[in-house]
Amino acid sequence: MSLGFVFLMISASAQNNPCACCTENHSDFDFWLGKWEVTLPNGNIAGENVIEKIQGDCILRENWKGASGNFTGTSYNYYNTTTGMWEQLWLDAAGTILKLSGKRIDNQMILMSEGVVNEDESITVQRITWTLLEDGKVRQVWEVLRDGVAENVLFDGLYSKMD
Repeated sequence: MSLGFVFLMISASAQNNPCACCTENHSDFDFWLGKWEVTLPNGNIAGENVIEKIQGDCILRENWKGASGNFTGTSYNYYNTTTGMWEQLWLDAAGTILKLSGKRIDNQMILMSEGVVNEDESITVQRITWTLLEDGKVRQVWEVLRDGVAENVLFDGLYSKMD
């Protein structure tokens, strides 16, 4: 089977299904969509974040801009139908690359990195949890876990809609 034939079959399939990502699972992270002002626990503004659906509603793209304007980052978030998990790829102006996966549980999206074995043989994992609050705001907490125990909070932000 030629590559051209495979591409033609995929294209034909996509045309027959105009909204391949319009499933309940694909909408699990929709609570994060919007233009947000993000504040730290002390009330200081951390930055602005715009989350939008792209590519036929199959991808949530995040565009972060820190309050100083010097730090930016983008993430691509998608539901992987093969694994049944949400995945995120974060890339930023500092060269950071972070890959996460997980799923929504009740009002939270919980994504984690793969474990890294440290010199002391402990395992470190990064976990980011987005919690939809009753007032429509979203709280994002980024933690480092060592052997399953939260040892450090890297970011704690409260998202408030700007529009």
